[in-house]
Amino acid sequence: MSARRPDAGASPAERAAVLRTEIEQHNVRYYIHDDPSISDADYDALMRELADIETEHPELVTPESPTQRVGAAPLSEFGSVRHAVPMLSLGNAFQPDDVAAFDKRVTDTLRGAGLLGPEAQAAYFCELKLDGLAISLRYEDGRLVQAATRGDGQTGEDVTANIRTIRSIPLRLRDGAPKVLEVRGEVLMNRADFERLNQAQAARGEKVFVNPRNAAAGSLRQLDPRITAKRPLRFYAYSWGEVHGLPRGVADRYDEPAPGVRDASTLPRDHHGAMLDWLAELGLPVNERHNHRAEGAQGLLAFYERVGQIRASLPYDIDGVVYKVDSLPAQRVLGFVARAPRFALAHKFPAEEASTELLDIEVQVGRTGAITPVARLKPVFVGGVTVTNATLHNEGEIERKDVRVGDTVIVRRAGDVIPEVVGPVLEKRSGELPPLFKVPSHCPVCGSAIERLEDEVIARCTGGLFCAAQRKQTLLHAAGRKALDVEGLGEKVVDQLVDSGRVKSLADIYGLRAPELAALERMGRKSAENLVQAIDRAREPTLGRLLFALGIRHVGETTARDVARHFGSIEAVMDATEEALLAVPDVGPVVAGSIHRFFAEPHNREIVAQLREKGVNPVAEAQPQQNTALSGKTFVLTGTMPNWTREEASMYIQAAGGKVSGSVSKKTAYVVAGEDAGSKLKKAQELGIAILDEDGLKKLLGTA
Repeated sequence: MSARRPDAGASPAERAAVLRTEIEQHNVRYYIHDDPSISDADYDALMRELADIETEHPELVTPESPTQRVGAAPLSEFGSVRHAVPMLSLGNAFQPDDVAAFDKRVTDTLRGAGLLGPEAQAAYFCELKLDGLAISLRYEDGRLVQAATRGDGQTGEDVTANIRTIRSIPLRLRDGAPKVLEVRGEVLMNRADFERLNQAQAARGEKVFVNPRNAAAGSLRQLDPRITAKRPLRFYAYSWGEVHGLPRGVADRYDEPAPGVRDASTLPRDHHGAMLDWLAELGLPVNERHNHRAEGAQGLLAFYERVGQIRASLPYDIDGVVYKVDSLPAQRVLGFVARAPRFALAHKFPAEEASTELLDIEVQVGRTGAITPVARLKPVFVGGVTVTNATLHNEGEIERKDVRVGDTVIVRRAGDVIPEVVGPVLEKRSGELPPLFKVPSHCPVCGSAIERLEDEVIARCTGGLFCAAQRKQTLLHAAGRKALDVEGLGEKVVDQLVDSGRVKSLADIYGLRAPELAALERMGRKSAENLVQAIDRAREPTLGRLLFALGIRHVGETTARDVARHFGSIEAVMDATEEALLAVPDVGPVVAGSIHRFFAEPHNREIVAQLREKGVNPVAEAQPQQNTALSGKTFVLTGTMPNWTREEASMYIQAAGGKVSGSVSKKTAYVVAGEDAGSKLKKAQELGIAILDEDGLKKLLGTA
């Protein structure tokens, strides 16, 4: 089929409408059904014709026009989007027994609820687990208004500009769309498209991607949507989030909302598979080709085996299959546990493994000082990528697995999980065995002592602020609201200051000036001046805040304040013995030893000296004004108070001699409940604990 010739009698508006409809039909055939009915040249001719009409008649341009998918101007950064309905994770199964246990839980629950007969089996909707990037699309009145990544499940990144460039995603839904519809699905890249992309990248001397998932994720997180527009991305819908405002006349309604529906409006179908059919009717791409309905555990396992046999022939990567109870009323009865639904399960394919030679074991220092042994391997292709490094977790794991340099080892990689060494191939050992690996006594980055406490498996560098590997993390901690409270000194600023070498220690922060800060990326003159003012305000922190800012292990803000009140000066804390530290209320051997060891390191004492040279003069903590009614009483804060922050309320309680805890127990004297108080309030009510609001707390403290 070739491009149709323009209708000589049609107006520009009529011809543009015809072209848009025809181009979108071709997009569906090409990007969703892999069944193009037009050559690339003819498709390009249609696009050029539409672009010419819109250039001559700009009033005809619509946000949904195919010409608007080419990408907007570059973004400075991605904004945040809070999901109206959380994007939950799925529980995982790796063995047939896991699937059988899942089916039994579902069956027992539904029989108990009267939704399943004594002999009947639970019915499931089975899908492929696409190996891409989870995305939520928000449509309002049928128009795509926002797209966001999963993020942490509650908040994701706004990638709307990039999503609009993906041609399989409709910018406007067909008639019958609800007022609000959030569509959940996967953005991915077909293997053939991935190979062509990498060939083009290599020909231009640019970075090549390690696998299709990596390519899809990298393409979607480009700050310049014009780059994303050139990447062959695809999208498949598999679920939904917020839905409300269905148009009148939509059939087959039922009374209660399905999982994820925000209000009392109902869904048009009462089965998961039927809902996907509805999404397809609205014009959304659904990966229907291999979807399947099955009953009972045996039906699920049969689907898993069948998909495993065709996995290599699929045009895209998958890392397993997904089982969902098909009935939406049954899903509501099953509900959720923690961050996952009880009615769905991901059955993962076995991790891919390969054998290679272990060339060496080195240590890597993490952002928090954690020491991780890393295996240096003879390159081996496993799980779709060439692996040269793999984690060995910790010294105890190396000893348990009996892994030694020179061994032939099994390397496992599953999806995007960091490759790990499973263990040695013992039959390939010969000659005298080298000794087992031992964590070095000093950090390879900064030379500080490495310690591992008796009850911990992870060894850690004690360098803290001094260690370059930990520098960014410790600076961010020190600048935090509960420490030095340097507003404006966030992650992106710290990254630039450390990467440029301008800041090598906490003391260097106090030497920053507005002109050099203004030269940083995304930092204007006014922001730079505000940051310098915030730094200047942090020259006289309370001693407790300074101690907390130093990032001493096991020393939280409350402990730091207690130590500060007990000793009165930074010098007294630095010179304190472990016995003297144990005299501080609520300070035990672990905390006392951690503080003593921290200040036994010369470089940590040097950091304090540098801070003093920069004019940092900690202020002594105010001694609590003992209120006999509150002395030793434990408070728990929950919810949001109208005037005080939790930190302010905690400060007043502690100043009056009370204690603040994070959990409710029989020892709790008062629970202070603000707006949106949660489970802590409920537990307090069950235990009969006194409950206060902010005004009640102020009266108790005598500050009202």
